[in-house]
Amino acid sequence: MKKEKSCGAFLFRKNNGNNEVLIIKQVQGHWCFPKGHVEKHETEQETALREIYEETGLKAKLFDGFREALSYSPKPDVMKDVIYFIGKPSGGKVRVQEEELSEIHFVSFDEARALITYSNDADMFEKAAAWFAAHEEKWL
Repeated sequence: MKKEKSCGAFLFRKNNGNNEVLIIKQVQGHWCFPKGHVEKHETEQETALREIYEETGLKAKLFDGFREALSYSPKPDVMKDVIYFIGKPSGGKVRVQEEELSEIHFVSFDEARALITYSNDADMFEKAAAWFAAHEEKWL
């Protein structure tokens, strides 16, 4: 069986006092969060930061204390691990990586819940949202 590994992050921000998360729509039509394959000699955090920038044009700061993994089989004979972190935007300008994405939005948590396509992404978002709720005053 082939093993794949991707890393990404939930980017949270405050907008007019409201909590928002960055969500992306892949060209294939599903809604998820920025992530991508680990390249040679990258750490998990380096991969997450690179992928966020490549897909969205945003620079990010990742925070200690949240590292969650999910595993699934995207196709026969392939097992994929996805590692997620939590961060916030720290610069750059939103732009869509047109080869991979069709839309990028910061949305409310309820809007994100309504858009997320896959249940494993939804479960991971709930873990991240709970962590954020418990720690947001420390880093926003």
